[in-house]
Amino acid sequence: MEHFVVSARKYRPQTFKDVVGQQAITNTLLNAIENNHLAQALLFTGPRGVGKTSCARILAKMINSDANTTKDEDFAFNIFELDAASNNSVDDIRSLTDQVRIPPQVGKYKVYIIDEVHMLSQAAFNAFLKTLEEPPKHCIFILATTEKHKIIPTILSRCQIFDFKRITVKDAKEYLKYIAKEQGIEAEDDALHIIAQKADGAMRDALSIFDRVVSFSGKNLTRQAVTENLNVLDYETYFTSTDLILENKIPELLIHFNDVLSKGFDGHHYIAGLASHFRDLLVCQNPETIELLEVGDDTKIKYIDQCKKSPQSFLIKGIDIANDCDLKYKNSKNQRLLVELALMQLASITFDGEKKNSRHYIIPPSYFKAKGIQPVPVTKPINKEKPIEKAQSISKTVETPSIVAEPKPHTEIPKISIDKPGKQTSGLSLKSIREKKMHQIKQMDVVIDEDNLPREPFTEETFFEAWNSYINALHRKGEKIMASIMEMEVPKLKGTSICLTYSNTTNKIEMERAKFPLLAHLRKACNNFDLDLEITVNEEIAKKYAFTPQEKFEKLKEKNPNLELLKKTFGLDI
Repeated sequence: MEHFVVSARKYRPQTFKDVVGQQAITNTLLNAIENNHLAQALLFTGPRGVGKTSCARILAKMINSDANTTKDEDFAFNIFELDAASNNSVDDIRSLTDQVRIPPQVGKYKVYIIDEVHMLSQAAFNAFLKTLEEPPKHCIFILATTEKHKIIPTILSRCQIFDFKRITVKDAKEYLKYIAKEQGIEAEDDALHIIAQKADGAMRDALSIFDRVVSFSGKNLTRQAVTENLNVLDYETYFTSTDLILENKIPELLIHFNDVLSKGFDGHHYIAGLASHFRDLLVCQNPETIELLEVGDDTKIKYIDQCKKSPQSFLIKGIDIANDCDLKYKNSKNQRLLVELALMQLASITFDGEKKNSRHYIIPPSYFKAKGIQPVPVTKPINKEKPIEKAQSISKTVETPSIVAEPKPHTEIPKISIDKPGKQTSGLSLKSIREKKMHQIKQMDVVIDEDNLPREPFTEETFFEAWNSYINALHRKGEKIMASIMEMEVPKLKGTSICLTYSNTTNKIEMERAKFPLLAHLRKACNNFDLDLEITVNEEIAKKYAFTPQEKFEKLKEKNPNLELLKKTFGLDI
C-alpha cells in the first residue's frame, strides 16, 4: 500500500508564486530581498492555515540562495524552527541566544522561525528582548502567531509586522480546482465553492475537507456528495423554502422545515441560513452589488431568477423577522415553535411588505374601476363660521361610488356649551374641568329647586345604614382612601344638614370632591332631597390625640397603679 500524503503537505507552496491569496505580502518580501531591504526581525500574524509558516520557510530559503544554488537545496543547516508552545521557558531562549552568535557554515544567514510565539512566558519574552533588538548581522528572526494581542508591546515594537488576511472564497475555489485537475478529479463548481465556504478563509482546512470529500465520493465530486458528507444545508433547501414563503404555503413550509430537522440539522442553523439567503437575494437585485454574492456560476443564475420574484420590501421584512428569531433562539424554551412561528410570519407577508390581515380596510379606486363603477366627485360645503363644518373642510374632495343621495338643505347643528356660547374647550384642559364642575353644581341646584321631589322624614338609623352602605361600596370599588376618610368621623344630623368636622383641610377637600355622588346616594336612600353636607375644620381635634410621654404614663398608671412602684424601684425615667 502506497503511503498517502495529505494535500496540505503535498501541495505546500515552494515559492512565493504558489502562495494563495497573499499577493501583497509576497510582493513586499520579494522586493525587500531584491533591494537588500529586509528587516532582521519579522512577525507574521493572521488566522490559521493562511500561509504564515510556508512564507517563513520560503523566505528563509530565498535569502540564502544565489546563482550557484541548485533547486533542491533547502539550507536545512541554516534554518532553525522552534515551537514556542513546547519551548517556552527562559532556558530555551538562553540556548537560542547562545546559538545565534555562531555564524552559518553554508550561505549568508541563519534564520530562526519561532512558531506560536505568543506561547512564550513573560520571563522568556524579557530574555529575548535584547537579542531581538540587536541580533548579529548573519541572523534573521521570523516570528509567527495567530494571536498578536498576546505578545508584549516591547516585542512588537522590535519587529516588522505582516498581517496575513483570510483567503477569499474565490481564491480558495480556484486553488481547489487546480488541485482537482492535478489529481484527475472531476469536480462541480458548486461543490468546490461549498468546500471553500466551509473552510472559512483557511487554505489548510479547505485542503483537508477536499481530501475527506474525495475519499467519500471518489473521482467525481458533486454538490450533493459534498453537502451530504459535510452535513451542510445546500442552496436548494433555501430556494425551496423561499418559493413556499412567496406562495404563502404555510402547511407545506412547516413540512419542509420538519424534513430539514429530520436530517439532523439544527433549527438555529436553518433560520440563520435563511436570513443569509434573503440577504443574497437582496444583493442580486442591484447590478452594482451582485459582485458581493459569493456563489458558483450555476447557483448565481438561480439567485438572479428568484430575486426577480422577490420584492425588496419583502426581503427587508424577511431579514428582520429571521434575524429576530436568530437573536431569540438561544433563550427560547421551545426553539422549534419559535422557528415555526417565524416561518408562518414570513409566509404571511404579501408582496407589498404588509401582512394579509392588515389593519387598513380602505378600498382603493382600482377596485371600483375593475368593477366598472365610475366614481362621482362630491364636494362638501365649506362654512368658516361654523366650527363643525370647518373640520370637514380640511379633508379633500372624496370620491365615492355612483350612488349619491340628493343634497339636503343645510341646517345649522346646535352647539352645546357650558358657560360661553360659540366657544369650545378641550376635554383635557383645566378650564373644561372647572366648567364641568360648575355644570354639575347647577344641575344639583336645579334638582333641589324642583317642587315635586320627595322630602319625607327619616330616622337616624336609616341615615347611618345609607352612610355605611356607601362606605362598603367604596371598599368594593377599591377606593380605600375615600372610604377611610368617611370612617374617620361620625356625621351629626341637624335636621337635614349632615355635619362633618375634620382635623385638617386635606380631608375636607377630598370630602368635597366626593360630595355630589354621596348626596345623591343618601337622598335616594332616605327619600329626602333636602339633605345637604356641611364640612368644617377644627385643629383642636388633632391636638386632642397628641399625648406627651408623661401624659401617656399617667394614662397607663390609671389602668395599672403598679407602674409607679416599678418606676421608683428601678429608678426609671420617662
